[in-house]
Amino acid sequence: MKQIYILTIFLISTITTFAQNITGSISDAETQKPLAGVTIKIKGKTSGTVTDSKGLFSLKSNEKSPFTLIVSMVGYERQEVKVSDNNTLSIALKTGNELLEQVVVSASKVEENIMKSPVTIEKMDIRAIQQSPSANFFDALVNLKGIDMVTSSLTYKAINTRGFNSTGNGRFLQTVDGMDSQSAGLGFAMGNLFGPHDIDVESVELIPGAASALYGPVAFNGLLSTRTKNPFDYQGLSVQTKIGVNHIGDGTDFGAKPMVDLALRYAKAFNNKIAFKINISHLGGTDWYANDLTDIDANTAEASRGINNSGKNQLNIYGDEVAQTIAGIGRVSRTGYEERYLANYGVRSTKVGGALVYRFNDNLEASYQISYSESVAQYTGSQRFGINGFAFTQHRLELKNNKFYLRGYSSQENSNSSYQIRSLGQLINKTWVKDLNGNTVALQDADATWFQRYTAAFTGKISGISGNSDATARGFADQGRILPNTPEFEAAKQKLIETQGLSGAGIYSHCGLIHLEGMYDFSSDLKFMNLQVGGNFRKFALDTQGTLFDDKGKNLTNQEYGFFAQASKSLLEEKVKLTLSGRYDKNENFEGRFTPRASLVFSPKENQHFRASYQTGFRNPTIGDQYIKLNAGPIIILGGAPVNSKDTKEANAYSNSYTIASVSAFGGAFGKEVASGVPFPVAVANNKDKLVKSNVAYIKPEQVQSFEVGYKGLLTDKLLFDINYYNSQYKDFLINTVVMAPNSDVLGADGKSNFNAATDILSGKTQLYQLYTNAADKVSIQGISVGLSYVLPKNYRLNGNTTWSDFNILDANPSNIPAFNTPKWKTNLTLSNAKLTEKLGFSVAWHWQSAFDWYGTFTTPLPGKINAYSLVDAQVSYRVPNLKTIVKIGASNLTNQYVVQAYGSPAVGGLYYVSLNFDELFR
Repeated sequence: MKQIYILTIFLISTITTFAQNITGSISDAETQKPLAGVTIKIKGKTSGTVTDSKGLFSLKSNEKSPFTLIVSMVGYERQEVKVSDNNTLSIALKTGNELLEQVVVSASKVEENIMKSPVTIEKMDIRAIQQSPSANFFDALVNLKGIDMVTSSLTYKAINTRGFNSTGNGRFLQTVDGMDSQSAGLGFAMGNLFGPHDIDVESVELIPGAASALYGPVAFNGLLSTRTKNPFDYQGLSVQTKIGVNHIGDGTDFGAKPMVDLALRYAKAFNNKIAFKINISHLGGTDWYANDLTDIDANTAEASRGINNSGKNQLNIYGDEVAQTIAGIGRVSRTGYEERYLANYGVRSTKVGGALVYRFNDNLEASYQISYSESVAQYTGSQRFGINGFAFTQHRLELKNNKFYLRGYSSQENSNSSYQIRSLGQLINKTWVKDLNGNTVALQDADATWFQRYTAAFTGKISGISGNSDATARGFADQGRILPNTPEFEAAKQKLIETQGLSGAGIYSHCGLIHLEGMYDFSSDLKFMNLQVGGNFRKFALDTQGTLFDDKGKNLTNQEYGFFAQASKSLLEEKVKLTLSGRYDKNENFEGRFTPRASLVFSPKENQHFRASYQTGFRNPTIGDQYIKLNAGPIIILGGAPVNSKDTKEANAYSNSYTIASVSAFGGAFGKEVASGVPFPVAVANNKDKLVKSNVAYIKPEQVQSFEVGYKGLLTDKLLFDINYYNSQYKDFLINTVVMAPNSDVLGADGKSNFNAATDILSGKTQLYQLYTNAADKVSIQGISVGLSYVLPKNYRLNGNTTWSDFNILDANPSNIPAFNTPKWKTNLTLSNAKLTEKLGFSVAWHWQSAFDWYGTFTTPLPGKINAYSLVDAQVSYRVPNLKTIVKIGASNLTNQYVVQAYGSPAVGGLYYVSLNFDELFR
């Protein structure tokens, strides 16, 4: 102990001896005005700071003199300044070409100039975030090349790249400070519902296309990496107050609705050793209305659909999906409830978080971060879901220097009040139905009784009721119906939301995730090449109380691990850079997968860079795909992981079942023979061989191989041109298939269909299963993205891009392929000037995309048309330097065009706002 004490005193004294306090000021070389937000870093170390509003900085260092400071800011030439003693520096930065200065990390997991990235990558830096005319930074992502955005709710937007788009995208990885943002139970990230507020975002990087070689199976279709502000670099108090209004002229009688977005961030550092930050934000408003009443009943001829169709199934009315074809009458559906009476349109997003960072020295930093979010939103999936008071908590610990990082984090969700909106409408419809004697019937008899009442009234069997009228018969069947906005309706609604499982609409999920990862960069040790090695381990813990998974009273978990290596080498006087990456991943339910990536960057001249890459990717089935075990009455929905059915009665679904098509063929042929007088056993024997034993495989990961070529370079000193072409081949897509399992063995001793199994089908001794499996079909997609960035005189900037996407189904069965759901063309154009005058700035962004058909589980099997649309976002900002304040007036969807981005989701109109940003007060 004595020796340890002496050593500790020695180390402390050593640190004290070498400590230096470097102070200084940084200004614009041309105007001599101070520059705020300039980054100052010690070369080769992690420590650094930024200048305040007066261009001043202070940095403590234990580095031995002399050492070098790297001074950088977007739009200015990067400088390296040597420091030899405790001194005060005065640095003037010259205006530089900002198109060359951007640095990215995500493409190779190490810092590199964006111009030399081995794969296509997009970046939105802090300045672009501050100047964006969109309502928030996440909405502004739609202006990046290749991005598709889908709005399910005011507080929930999902993004995707390169096709196979959906409202809940389990093929795309989103991270915040290295943490996966996905909900463990849902299996995908919910946009920025649980992410950071603009006020704490430093940068966002996007990799479109497969990124599994470095980031594992979730990054099948791409990666979005968000980095928040370090409390050492961004200190002081920042406050944002944004007040807005939406639902202007939306065609309803509800009128315009207010929106408020409040955020506070405070960060403080002490002696360059310890720093903390606190973030608090709240957004509240009225959700966009899903009120499309189009009749989409697949069992009614298209020409007969509409308001007069007695069997109509209206898109955003729920309960009318319950329908019957009544002999002599035709198809009749129950009267449903509009979504606006079932959903919680008073949406909100409340976020609280913070971080504590400790620097052991200039090159070793430890941090702890926590974030808590509680939100209300709507989500469009197989039905509309109410994300109601959904809480999401993440904890993160990290240790890093300029060579390595070790990171561990956990995610925990708490859903007690979320619910299924369509199911809620159907279940409310079961609570009030009366029989012909006026008595309310049991829930299980409600639908059948309603159709009996309708039939009796329509056929004129009810005294005082005229027959042959849908309106009259429906009015009689609906007697006693609970009306929306009444106390009875609200009571039934709340009771069903609080009831989880098949008897209610409530969703229970307390699922969680633990993730450990690390990386070491050997480059400085090897000298002759760059080499990074890393790995990760993650474990899911599932708790839905048996409402979704077979986890009640069980410790149901799933774990996986992976490791990667990446080597790169520059040749021919830095004109050629070769990079090879490889990653191995293993999930406990699947065979291990190796995903390589190879890339080449050729730079024949300064600022001219050609790139080519071969990438592979794979996607493990989500937790739901693997473990769902939901008894939905006539059918059991069964996840495809072997452990989910092994050694249980559900094993029959895979080993002892018939294809549903062959069951239909057998039933039709048997019925025809019996109707013609053939005895029952003879008809069974004659047709049993029409039954075909199913051959459904357990699920495995999806796979993709992708080739890409591109160019990024300066055509002039002020014009950046970026183009890329990709071609990707996909296979092993996850699909669903339905089988029927009889009680008896499906095959007899002769290897043919068993007579007893056939009779089981006729006597109802069977069980239907919906199984998850893979399709062997292959498909191809290709696309081209072109981007231009032009720095115009007098601080004007013009950015534009266009993306063309093409889907080739090849010889695949359309039923075996997930929906592409991607417009063929997307175009973005942004014109901005942050310094129109000394205090005034503006930005205008235009987005256009072509029409396409949307296929989704919400409207299966009918697709819905997503019409072509264009949106304009705009903002004007005014700086008040003395108050460190920016006043911004802006609009998202300035022209108030109500557009639908996913069929069945709400129409999104204009959002108009005024914001006040008080930045870095009390620094």
